[in-house]
Amino acid sequence: MVKAKKVTVSEASDDRARPDDPTKVQPEAVEPDASPDENDTEAENLAQRLEAAEEAAKENYERFLRVSAEFDNYKKRTAREMEEFKKFSTERLIKELLPVVDNLERALVSAEDPSAREKGLKEGVDLTLQEILRVLERFGVKSIQCLNEPFDPTYHQAMMQEARDNVPGNTVISELQKGYTLHDRLLRPSMVIVSTPTAAPESDAGESG
Repeated sequence: MVKAKKVTVSEASDDRARPDDPTKVQPEAVEPDASPDENDTEAENLAQRLEAAEEAAKENYERFLRVSAEFDNYKKRTAREMEEFKKFSTERLIKELLPVVDNLERALVSAEDPSAREKGLKEGVDLTLQEILRVLERFGVKSIQCLNEPFDPTYHQAMMQEARDNVPGNTVISELQKGYTLHDRLLRPSMVIVSTPTAAPESDAGESG
């Protein structure tokens, strides 16, 4: 009969105190949490970054408001300048035409004098016309030369056709109203009469000799 070994209290305590016993499960070591000073430093850094981000956002918003106000002022200023340009864009042309008006008024006054009516009126109108054409030419307006030229639908508007023996077909033989261009762009076409070849005489080949 095997007798049970009696274990004393001191032996039991010795067993618990031996850490190198492979049969014993040792508890894992727990690292201590960060110190309070480190937590405070991290919180302070986060607060500083947040404050800097809020300041940058505020500056960006203020910059956006300034740019928006400047752009709105620019649009209003541009609209005013465009309106002024539209109102006074013809100022130079009008100034150039005022002497022509003066000449027409003088021609009307001269026409009231019977002794100078016949000669003075014609000369006055002719001079006024030439002056008007010079003013228009300074602004890029030119008349279209079309007489005796081949018909060009780009610059000519045929009002009728007329048979001519001594003129090639499709030629401008008369100008009813002058056409004009502005810097080579058509303002209005010339109204013209265009020639057509005359009908050929009937052949006598069918008649008996």
